[in-house]
This record gives sequence, structure tokens and C-alpha cells, in this order.
Amino acid sequence: MYDGALNCTGTLPLQPEFPVSILIMAKEQTDRTTLDLFADERRPGRPKTNPLSRDEQLRINKRNQLKRDKVRGLKRVELKLNNDAVDALNQLADARNISRSELIEEMLLEQLKKLA
Repeated sequence: MYDGALNCTGTLPLQPEFPVSILIMAKEQTDRTTLDLFADERRPGRPKTNPLSRDEQLRINKRNQLKRDKVRGLKRVELKLNNDAVDALNQLADARNISRSELIEEMLLEQLKKLA
């Protein structure tokens, strides 16, 4: 018989007395928040290191990039060019060891100075 945290007197029954009720917790296959339930389950592919979906991660990364650009005083400008122009810009940027974005900015500033 058990009569305290450290005191055990008598013998404990080895066999449970019937009827025994067993509580089984349901686990939802899509619930990945309780990882211990799925510790023994093998899943294909590389292990998931981030609880967010790839789409959510991309959105957060893009938002963070825009915040960093704003702090640096940069504004986003979109530009569509043909392949030949992009190839020429890439070659010139590589030759000068700068990014294509930096090269385009330099070229635009030079042209603006000439016009002013």
C-alpha cells in the first residue's frame, strides 16, 4: 500500500483490476504543434526546420527586405528590359565588380547630371 511520496508499504498489485478504462488521446494528422506525438513517424524529404509554410516564410523575408531597403533609403523601381540589354548590363557590372542594380543607378545618375 502506498502512503506517501517516499513511503511504500505492502505490495503493489502487478495485474490491474478489471474493468480498466484506457484514455486514448486523438491525434490529428495535420496537427504538427505537438511534435512528441509524431516523433516516431518518418516523413519523406529533409526535416522541417521552420514551423511556417514556405509561402509564409517568403512573405516574411520579402517584408524584412523591404524594411532594410527603407532604412537604407532605397525605393523599389521595376524595369522590363530585353535579354540583350540585361546581358550587356550583367557583363559591365561583372567587369566593374559591382551589382547590376548599382550599375543601373550609376548610369541613371550620370545621365541626370548631364540633363541638369
